[in-house]
Amino acid sequence: MSSPEDLVCYSYDAAPVESSLPNVVVLPHSVVEVQDVVKFASDNGLKIVPRGAGTGLSGGTVPIERGIVLAFTRMNRILEIDSDNFTALVEPGVITDTLSSVVEEKQLFYPPDPASSRVSTIGGNVAENAGGLRGLKYGVTKDYVLGLEVVLANGNVITTGGKMRKNVAGYDLTALMVGSEGTLGIITKALLRLLPLPEVKKTIVAAFKQASDSTACISDILSVNHIIPATLEFLDRVTIRCVNDFLGAVLPQEAEVTLFIEVDGDKATAEEDAEKTVRICQKNNAITVNMAKDSLEADALTLARRSALPALSRVRPTTILEDVSVPPSKLAEMVNGVALIGKENNIQIGIFGHAGDGNLHPTILTDSRDTGEMERVHKTIAEIFELVVRLGGAITGEHGIGIAKRKYLPMQLDHNALEAMKAIKHAFDPQNILNPGKIFESEA
Repeated sequence: MSSPEDLVCYSYDAAPVESSLPNVVVLPHSVVEVQDVVKFASDNGLKIVPRGAGTGLSGGTVPIERGIVLAFTRMNRILEIDSDNFTALVEPGVITDTLSSVVEEKQLFYPPDPASSRVSTIGGNVAENAGGLRGLKYGVTKDYVLGLEVVLANGNVITTGGKMRKNVAGYDLTALMVGSEGTLGIITKALLRLLPLPEVKKTIVAAFKQASDSTACISDILSVNHIIPATLEFLDRVTIRCVNDFLGAVLPQEAEVTLFIEVDGDKATAEEDAEKTVRICQKNNAITVNMAKDSLEADALTLARRSALPALSRVRPTTILEDVSVPPSKLAEMVNGVALIGKENNIQIGIFGHAGDGNLHPTILTDSRDTGEMERVHKTIAEIFELVVRLGGAITGEHGIGIAKRKYLPMQLDHNALEAMKAIKHAFDPQNILNPGKIFESEA
């Protein structure tokens, strides 16, 4: 596709970053067609930007040197569900929720669940190592990728991993490709690990007047009582009010913090953990604790949590969603620090995220047309990242570096680590045709 309208549609993702129009957009049907495109690009010195659904939040699918956008909309088949080996083989364009629904019909379970799971694709999830609400108990995408089919920068195809559980034959190329943001190769198939579907899920929402009570409650659940919920989410006062304005009053309006908690497993264990969790919330001064009575109510509460970003994005013309990760024991320090940074810079910030594993999303509400305010925004972002690194955390937990964070990467990684990564990139892609200008600022 090369019409002006198509080029514009494929020139941006969900991150507020500058971009270029591609020369052309190609929607392949097969790995052979992907190989043909890559070989053509290699022979002619053209750049390639692989693209899933365009839901990325770091500018990872944005072309900055024109070239070819390779969009995987048409490679969307679930090729195999192997119940004996608990695996699924899929093409990169399969939507995450579609896969989840198909395997659940067979009483199987694909745990990774990014907030955009209704539209995001498996290929994009793998390229960014997407996390999600169930990361605390079940981990992230990399924990479920057993193997990949990948087209390299020279057009050759490699197959990594397999259905075996143990494999130390050579370098772990599967792990290297996961989270590489399309800079080392182009994923054309993914072999994914599945689990048995949990028998029961219980959903709890607890509201707190004091943020300190909520973080104490989280510590009590995890560290003291050793309960590992499937989901343990945090929404601050700003986010709660925006969600209620967006969906109607579904969360306690008077709360400073709301925790969204899900426990799952066999019936006896899930019910015991749920009842114990309710008591822990009450002990830590929760002003209300509600357990969903049925799946309909549970789905409504889950929707409220998944609506945090769209609800916040309605407040101001520009929404900048950050993605930081700290050791869970540093969560309270992180929340208080971000609030203080926002106050000192006079910037409105809503905070939500995956409290159980320390992955928070400070969301800046601003207007990019206001030059003075944007200067304070950039200062705010830098100070948040400095705080994160000081607390022993990471400047991105699940969204990737892309364009948006490449200038901040040296805050976290030393020179030798960056040079080692650049050497890997050069070994796989000596012409720098695969998603150039992502991760490393010097390549822009």
